[in-house]
Amino acid sequence: MSSEPHDDVDAPPLTEEIAPGTATDPPVGTDSPAMVTVDGTDVTVERGSTLLDALEAASLDDAVPALCHYGREDIGPQSECRTCMVETEAHGVVPACSFPAEDGTTVRTDAPDAANARDVNLDLVLSDHNLRCTTCGKNGRCELQDAAIDQEIEEPRYGVLDDREEYEPIDDTSSFIQIDRNKCILCNRCVEACNDVQVEGVLRMEGTGQDTRIGFQSDAETMEDSTCVSCGHCVTVCPTGSLVEKGIEDATTIPLPGFTQKNSVGTAYERSGKSKGPMTPKKRTEGTPEKATGELVGSAIDGGTPSDVWDDDAESGGDWL
Repeated sequence: MSSEPHDDVDAPPLTEEIAPGTATDPPVGTDSPAMVTVDGTDVTVERGSTLLDALEAASLDDAVPALCHYGREDIGPQSECRTCMVETEAHGVVPACSFPAEDGTTVRTDAPDAANARDVNLDLVLSDHNLRCTTCGKNGRCELQDAAIDQEIEEPRYGVLDDREEYEPIDDTSSFIQIDRNKCILCNRCVEACNDVQVEGVLRMEGTGQDTRIGFQSDAETMEDSTCVSCGHCVTVCPTGSLVEKGIEDATTIPLPGFTQKNSVGTAYERSGKSKGPMTPKKRTEGTPEKATGELVGSAIDGGTPSDVWDDDAESGGDWL
C-alpha cells in the first residue's frame, strides 16, 4: 500500500473539502477477453469484466441477485451484500459482482454451497429491513423485493426488523428527497454517487456494526441541514425505498385504513419551512448573490454566521436574513 498522502493520489477534483468514496478503486478484471463457462455454457466477455458480466452474457443473471451492484463503471463494484455468490472451480465460492472473469474460469450458480450462501445473505439483508412493503413508495419497483420474490422467500429465517430493533425516524426535512434508513441495506451506492460521480461530498457511511448508517459528512442531523444540492443522483441509484424523490414517496403505496408509511415507523423529522440560499458553505461564502439593495447580514465575510434564509421581497430587492 502506498504511503503517499491523499493529495498525491490521482483522484478526481473535488468541489468541497470532502472525503472521497471509492473513485480511485483499482480496476477489476483482466487486460484481455476471457472465455468463461457458466453452468455448462461458454461465453466470451470483454477485458475488465467480472463474473457477473459473464452471468449476464449467459442470460443467468436473474438467478443471482446482486443488490449492491449498479452496473456502471463509476459506481462499484461493492461486494457489500454478498447476495451474488457463485462457485468457481479454482477459487471456491466468490462474489460474482467483483470477482474478475479470468480466461478458462468455470462457474456454477446452482452449486449447493453458493446457493446456500446467497440464501443466507439475502435473509440477513431482509432481517435488518422494514418489510412493510405495502406502505413503501418503492413497492413494485424495489430490487430487494424483486430478489425476495425471485428466491421465493416467504419468511426470513433470521426474523425481521420489528423483532429486533427500534425504528429510526424518517428524515422528511428536504424539499426533494425523503430518507428512511429503516429500508437502507448499506449498499453504499448513494455514497459513491454523491462523492465520486456528482462530487458533492454530502453523504458518508458512519458508525460500526449494527449501528452503521448513512450519514452526512458535514455532521448534520437532517438532510435539510446538510450541504445537499438536491441533484437526486442518490435517489436514482438506491435499490430500495430508503431514498425516494419527494412527491412520489407514496406513489405505489397500497391504501390501508389507519396505516401509513410514517405511522409504521413512529416518528419523522419534518421540514422547518425555511427556504435555502446557496446549498454549500463554500458557495455561501464565496458566491453570495448580488442584490439591488439590502445587505448580507451576519455573513462569514464580516465575521458573523451566514444564514440559510433568503428574503426575496420585491420591494427590498431581496436580502439574506
